[in-house]
Amino acid sequence: MLTYPNLDPILLQIGPLAIRWYGLMYTLAFLIGWPLLLARAKRFMPQLHRDSVSDLLFWILLGVLLGGRLGYILFYQFDYYLANPLAVFRIWEGGMAFHGGLLGVLTVCILFSRKHQLNCLSLADLVAPIAPLGFFLGRIGNFINGELWGRTTDLPWGMLFPGAGPLPRHPSQLYQSALEGLALFLLLQWLGRRERPSGYLLGWFLAGYGFSRFVVEFVREPDPQLGLLALDLTMGQWLSLPMIVAGLALWRYSLRKSGA
Repeated sequence: MLTYPNLDPILLQIGPLAIRWYGLMYTLAFLIGWPLLLARAKRFMPQLHRDSVSDLLFWILLGVLLGGRLGYILFYQFDYYLANPLAVFRIWEGGMAFHGGLLGVLTVCILFSRKHQLNCLSLADLVAPIAPLGFFLGRIGNFINGELWGRTTDLPWGMLFPGAGPLPRHPSQLYQSALEGLALFLLLQWLGRRERPSGYLLGWFLAGYGFSRFVVEFVREPDPQLGLLALDLTMGQWLSLPMIVAGLALWRYSLRKSGA
């Protein structure tokens, strides 16, 4: 059994201003992702100039924030926010959902591609190999915050988390960081090293993330306000299943369209 290292979620505080590890992780993801996106655009979509890439990254940030917040409200705590509508704006209390952020980013890709007369699937393929970098760093941020821990376990790497009771739990944040973050990032970087049919990388991204999230959810503690849903699956698993199906369908469509 391991003991949680009791990390302070606040990296630096000057008066009322606090810099938190969680926010810093996502800031790092965008800072590292920007030159990677520039390099991919230069190679695979040269008509997208540097300023346009910067605009795209800003749009993506808005898609993540707005989509993630709305997704959490709709998928996880709709009744609460319906009864407390002003709580929607209290973002400092937390409450973001990946699947909502994904829908927000896909919406951004559609709008951005129309504005710049680009192929929407090709634009999504441009972004998809970089996105797991954010998951990798974001889940480490969850671990530092001591949140989103796993279910109880007797495995030797089970960990005691503050506020999670006296029993050791799976460090599921680190599982997710490794699978949907690092492993998916490396896979998409390898697949994306050369030109691919439109939608190919997006298909791998959707299926890869959906599968990784579905598997890890078996050892992640369900959301307390929801618990286990139909077939003893979590909300995260039910939301990941359409991703897997859509990803496989898109992957097959891209290959058939290219004649492969």
